[in-house]
Amino acid sequence: MQVLKFGGTSVASAEIIEQVKNIAVGKAANGKALIVVSAFGGVTNKLVECVELAPENLEQALKIVDELQERHLNESFKLLNEKNLKDIEQFVAEQIEDLKRVVNGINILGDVTPKVNDKIISTGERLSSRIINTYFNQEIISELLDPLKIIQTDNNFGNASVNYKVTYENIKNINTGSGNLFVCPGFMGATAEGELTTLGRGGSDFTAALFAAGFGAELLEIWTDVSGMMTADPRVVKTAKIIPNVTYEEAMEFSHFGAKVIYPPTIQPVLQAGISIRIKNTHRPEDEGTLISKDDTVSEKAVQGITSITNIALVNFKGPGMVGVPKMSSRLFRSFAKQNINIILITQASSEHTISVALKEEDAALAVKAVEEEFSMEIEAGKIDPLKVEKDLAIIAVVGSNMKNQVGVSGRMFSTLGSNGVNVKAIAQGSSERNISAVIDAKNLKKALNTLHEGFFLNGRKRINLFIIGVGTVGGELLLQLKNQAPKLFEKEHLDIRVVGLANSRKMVFEGEGVNLHNWNSELDKGVEMDIKRFVSSMAELNLRNSIFIDNTASGDVPEYYIDVLKNSVSIVTPNKIAASSNFEHYLNLRKIALKYRNQFLFETNVGAGLPVISTLKDLVKSGDRIDTIQAVLSGSLNFIFNNYDGKDSFASVVKRAQEEGYTEPDPRVDLSGLDVRRKLLILMREAGFESEIEDISGEQFIPKACFDAKDVDSFYKVLEENEEQFQKMLAKAKKAGNRLKFIAEFKDGEATTRLIEVGQDHPFYNLEGKDNIILFFTRRYQEQPLLIKGAGAGAEVTASGIFADIIKVAHS
Repeated sequence: MQVLKFGGTSVASAEIIEQVKNIAVGKAANGKALIVVSAFGGVTNKLVECVELAPENLEQALKIVDELQERHLNESFKLLNEKNLKDIEQFVAEQIEDLKRVVNGINILGDVTPKVNDKIISTGERLSSRIINTYFNQEIISELLDPLKIIQTDNNFGNASVNYKVTYENIKNINTGSGNLFVCPGFMGATAEGELTTLGRGGSDFTAALFAAGFGAELLEIWTDVSGMMTADPRVVKTAKIIPNVTYEEAMEFSHFGAKVIYPPTIQPVLQAGISIRIKNTHRPEDEGTLISKDDTVSEKAVQGITSITNIALVNFKGPGMVGVPKMSSRLFRSFAKQNINIILITQASSEHTISVALKEEDAALAVKAVEEEFSMEIEAGKIDPLKVEKDLAIIAVVGSNMKNQVGVSGRMFSTLGSNGVNVKAIAQGSSERNISAVIDAKNLKKALNTLHEGFFLNGRKRINLFIIGVGTVGGELLLQLKNQAPKLFEKEHLDIRVVGLANSRKMVFEGEGVNLHNWNSELDKGVEMDIKRFVSSMAELNLRNSIFIDNTASGDVPEYYIDVLKNSVSIVTPNKIAASSNFEHYLNLRKIALKYRNQFLFETNVGAGLPVISTLKDLVKSGDRIDTIQAVLSGSLNFIFNNYDGKDSFASVVKRAQEEGYTEPDPRVDLSGLDVRRKLLILMREAGFESEIEDISGEQFIPKACFDAKDVDSFYKVLEENEEQFQKMLAKAKKAGNRLKFIAEFKDGEATTRLIEVGQDHPFYNLEGKDNIILFFTRRYQEQPLLIKGAGAGAEVTASGIFADIIKVAHS
């Protein structure tokens, strides 16, 4: 006998029932087949709602009954011919009239007994099985079985226990000689006296398992709306995969920790009989599905899947009077049992000072009541603390029979969670090492599931989520580089980089699956009004794994939110120098917060654009070297200006050209004032280990004060033109001596300066061309011959490439 069970989603409509018929007829062509069916999708929930309303709201309860009648008749009309439809209409009418009588009775009494409740909520199976069997008979002979005459239970209405011996004997005595196809409603049985009972949660699966065991079937097929058990919840993890094979024990773990494809009672009869289960998809019958069997060698993977439970509360039972006192644990669990509280997870500190128990949130109040009643004397004496309850939690569990044969699975799990800012509140691992469970904040569940799934199932593939503010010259170039390079990084580095948040000074847009980088301009134009506070809060609400915040602006407003960003477990990459050159206490605080929340705060492009200046300096310091002197040309824009100012064109026109080519800050006065260079030198000093402030750096101005007093950039250029004579004199003096003008930053003997000087042909900065930077590090190891870094120090392309490099560093960390 082939035994197949079709759940509510597989019999939710006439269209899908037609698919069930095709599957059933195909099975019957190859031998005898028993089809166990649930109620039409959603019907049982409606019946439960009807029962809840009946005592006090008869009108609404009867309205539900009428809706159910209409639904069953509508589906029957689509499925049945005229003759059969007439019979079913009469049957449905009888069932509905009976249901209405019971509902009226409940309303009169103002209460419902478990026995009456079973009669009501099993109505869905009685209706669906009769309609489906009648539909089958239009094409093939099909017999409807009565579970009340086959499955014998006790009288624990609502969750009846099965008498296996009698039930199996009844199954063996079923006359199967008349045809190849049989239909039976699931979810119900009857006492020895013939009183209807229900089998509890997953009852239809249980019915099918009983028939499979009773008939001695080789396989039980459970047909549902997914193609088997999956490596994670596909509604949360889009990259979840079908698991081809799992063991009974693994399936039990999955079902205990939230997987709804099967339920533990389903497994018991087939487990005892050694019968395998295959999970199949009614919508995609060609898919292989998942095979559940006793074979524990079917997979070599350490982890088979990741599952979770939501709406969890963690109760912490602790107190100084627990240590060394026997029976405290047994009293605690006995008090929970009295209140029918189901315990999902338990963990106890080795000091015996604390026992943490995870349970459903709706049981939390009962748990508090149970402890207060059981330990009232100890609580009053201060030996036991009042029960502490934490809500809004979830349990995440990594499942696999082979974990016991693999070293480092738990370390990998918790390291992955930690690196994404997911705090673990409690941990439990069975001695069988078949699952590792952790209690976490519910808000972090999506991030945790996706992060762990990437680590265990995607062969090192990692999704990187970018939140970018600033799409000007540098930001636009970065987006271009991301568009061109992302496919290559996906293929070669297994990095799936997506821009999920994007903003300029006017608009911002968020797209969970990534902004289309081929037309990001138009997508951004359709966004909402930009507000930095809302941008950061929206990023926090999305709470995506492996997130990086990129500030491409020169704004002083955006860095004010860096601490909030870091505290939300989001790393920062920025060319904006304001944060790293702010007061030392704030700079240090940013570093500490990044370390505390296991993020990175990278600003390589603060100095030297794409040149590896800061990373080289940090490597020197980490290796134990000491920085004695720094000499540098740190402004690519100023170097470009003085290399191109030959007196033929005005100084103002050269500055304007530098701005147009993207070498200066949006306001060139930041460069010409030397402030930009002072910030860069300050950052280098700090990274070298010196506790310095911007005021510690003396700077000599070479631009007339009137230029800085101009009300805007246009006015500034006008004043600059008016002072052309001063720049001509500076240039003439240098040329006469055979020198060149260079804006130098220097740190030596604890003194830091920035100034415009003349350098001769023997100076290492003399031949520095174009927009190049040059940095000399004189250290304990590099005393006579300094370590030299030289290259383009300005420009959108090189700056964007430096930002990109920092993104990759974070991605690989």
